[in-house]
Parts: sequence; structure tokens; C-alpha cells
Amino acid sequence: MLMLITATTMTTACGGSDDEPTTSTQPTPDPDPDPDPEPAEMGRYVGGDISMLTKYEEAGVVYKDKDGKTVQPLTFFKEQGMNAMRVRLFVDPSRDSDKGVCQDLDYVKALGKRIKDAGMAFMLDFHYSDTWADPAKQWTPDAWKNLNNEQLCDKIYEYTKDCLSQLKAAGATPDFIQTGNEISYGMLWGTEGTNENRCYTNSPAANWTRFINLLKKAGQACREECPDAKIIIHSERTPKANVLTDFFDRMKNASLDYDIIGLSYYPAYHGNLATLETALTSLENKNYGKDIMVVETGYSYAWALGGTTYDYTATYPYTEEGQRKFTADLVTKLNSHSCVKGLFWWWPEDNGNKNVTNSWWNAALYDHNTGKPYAAFYELKNFK
Repeated sequence: MLMLITATTMTTACGGSDDEPTTSTQPTPDPDPDPDPEPAEMGRYVGGDISMLTKYEEAGVVYKDKDGKTVQPLTFFKEQGMNAMRVRLFVDPSRDSDKGVCQDLDYVKALGKRIKDAGMAFMLDFHYSDTWADPAKQWTPDAWKNLNNEQLCDKIYEYTKDCLSQLKAAGATPDFIQTGNEISYGMLWGTEGTNENRCYTNSPAANWTRFINLLKKAGQACREECPDAKIIIHSERTPKANVLTDFFDRMKNASLDYDIIGLSYYPAYHGNLATLETALTSLENKNYGKDIMVVETGYSYAWALGGTTYDYTATYPYTEEGQRKFTADLVTKLNSHSCVKGLFWWWPEDNGNKNVTNSWWNAALYDHNTGKPYAAFYELKNFK
């Protein structure tokens, strides 16, 4: 935000509050010869998690525009109004047979550099695991499993710092950094199949202390290596506003240093747009002083997503037009919230049956048969 030199106190962060504005009749003093500039208000970012793009390209998948002309994906995404892309990072994905779990540091360095070279912002999503990290799976990497809590804090700091240092050297400095993926219930739990170290609302305080200490060490590494990057804390508890705000209350009470609240919102799992509205309003009313980004979303173009718990087809059928209409309405909803600064579609680049992954993602933005974007693709640019 451009700070005008006046005697009026201003709100300086989304959701934050300063003293009531007051006006003085005294002349405004001259500014310091070399004053610290007011941080610019963050613009809006729209794009997607394109973590599999490299694999599709290696398999010979062809990306086209709506007229059937072959395009270079990143150049085309930029031309269509997208200005940021997200990529996930696993510690050692080689132990997982899922073809979607392939993003080691070398992979991310190369794709991250391409994103930056294309003139877009780069969001790095640390999974801090060898495999998918989500609310039900936050397993400690194999190489870290014998570390105690103090050693684990050191490890996450060292690992985060080293990854960021290498990314910088490769020309892939992140602009946004997620220190964990969908971490509502903690992360780096420990041994698979156990309930140790999980962070529910009624979990022992020690579990939460351990979790927040890990986040603090990861954040410290981010500030040291990438001081200009924005740190994102990511939760998927969109349908449960009380759990969501309890989580971020704990972050506030612990004085956790971060910049952005990241949310996942999939209607198939989280409910209708009114549910999203409740979550956004609840966060705004808490005055955390943080911007918000929807860092994952998606809606099907043909079939129900696996594990669907909410049927929205009466409003948005599983068709290309239904997907487009959902996307348009989502963008309208988010545009009505000034605190929302980001919208990222998950896995938009899924395209073609080339044996690239174990299964299709039925909420992609590309027609697998033609290689052309679905209509929803062209709605995203309206988030602004």
C-alpha cells in the first residue's frame, strides 16, 4: 500500500487494526532523509500447482490453445493472465511407487527456474515427507525417523535452508514458501501407523509445542535464505471454521512468524461456496493481520472425484460448462474479499493418457483427448 504522509493512522495489514484514525491540525513534519518505505500492498496471484508438467512434457504430451494451436505451456499460461505457479517438494520421493511423487530437489530446481524465467512468481510447497503429506498422512522422512524432537528441529532448519540455498543458486528463488502441506493436524508425526505427535484440538499441549517449534525453525530458515519471500501456513479445515480459527489462534498465541494463511477448498470434500464464505469471514473477523490464499482448488469436468463427500451437481453438473460456472462463481466470491490474494488450481496440467501418473485427475483444466483447455481455464484470469 502506498503510504501518504498525513497525520491519519492507517490500517497496514489485511485484517489488522491500528488505533482509531485521528486528524491533527499540526503541520506534518518533514520525513526522515532516508525513511523506511511502507511495504507495498501485495497484488493478486493466480495460477496452479503444475508439479507434473515436466513429466507430461517428457512423455510427449501436446498442449494446445482453444483453437487447436500447439503452445508452450508456461508461455501460454502467462499470456492467459496467470502470474504464479506452485510446485511441491518431497525429501526422498524415490521410495514411493506413485508416479505423482517424483519431485525431488533437482526436479524442482529445473521447473522452478522455468517458472521464474517465464516471468511468473514461484510458490514452493515443502511436504517435509518422502510421500504425500495431507491431513491423514504427515509421515516423517525415512532418513529423519531416528531423530529426537530437538534433532528434528535442527534437521528441518538445515534441510529448508539447504534447499532454498540451492534453489537460489539455480535461479529458482521462491517468492512464496509453504512450510508444510495441509498441516492442520501437525507434521512430521513419526512412525507410520501410530498416533504419536498429532495435533487435534484436544491433543496434549506438548504435541502443539513440538509442532510449532518445527514451524518456527522452518520459518527461520526461510527468513535467512529468502528474506523477500512470503511464508504460507496451509490448512484444509475450510469446512470447519471453528477448527480453522482454533488452529490460527494457536499460531498467533505462539507468535509464529508467517505472512499468509493458505487454504484448500474442494467442493467435493469441503462443501458449497457458502461454506467457503464462512471460513473466509471467520478468518477476517479474527484480525490475524494476514492475507489469505486459496492454494488448492478444483472441480470435476466429467466424473465425481474419488472419495467425494459433497454432491454439488445440482448447481454445477460434472460437465465442461458446470466446471466453468463453478470457477466463475468461485472467482466472483474471492474477488469480494480484499484479503484474498491468491487462487491456485491443483493439477491443471493433467493432459492425455500417456501413462504419466497412476490415475487421471478428474478436475484438470485440459481435455485429455484434444489437448485443449477446458472453458474453466479462461475464467481464472478474472481473479484480480
